[in-house]
Amino acid sequence: MDKLKQIKLLAMDVDGVLTDGSMIFGPAGEIKVFNVLDGLGIRLALSVGLEIAWITGNVSDSVAQRARSLRVVELHQGQRLKSAALRSIAARKNLAMEEIAYIGDDLNDLPAMELAGFAFTVPNAVSEVQVAADFITQKPGGQGAVREVIEIILKSQNKWDEGVSKFLELLKTEQEQGEAPGAVG
Repeated sequence: MDKLKQIKLLAMDVDGVLTDGSMIFGPAGEIKVFNVLDGLGIRLALSVGLEIAWITGNVSDSVAQRARSLRVVELHQGQRLKSAALRSIAARKNLAMEEIAYIGDDLNDLPAMELAGFAFTVPNAVSEVQVAADFITQKPGGQGAVREVIEIILKSQNKWDEGVSKFLELLKTEQEQGEAPGAVG
């Protein structure tokens, strides 16, 4: 777990990691369900400088909307080669792969997981991904797994308490400025 001390960016798949992998289609299009624990964890991570990137093979308005609400600026949709997107992000941000952690759950995540300095997965991931991962979360995808990973990383870097304080300050500031309370969860 010493490798986690140098992580500066947490990249992740969306379907099966931030969601439970279900896709609901209705007259208005695709609907995805996100967990508020993950959302709060992402905002907390951003408050202490842990960058977040979402890399997904699909393209979804609901994913873009959720990324905006959490202030995730590194959203890469329609990425069949997630490893290429990860390399591009690393190059643009001048990060070594050892400074990047990745969370995936299916076969198309394996190349990105192999590139990253630390690979996480969820217990509902396919067996090949579980074998390739450095760590398997206790929480399943879409049920707080991302929050669990963020806590692990920030606690290993002794930034968790600072993050909680900064997050609570940010929440108070947003409330004073009249921002919608639902912007976090």
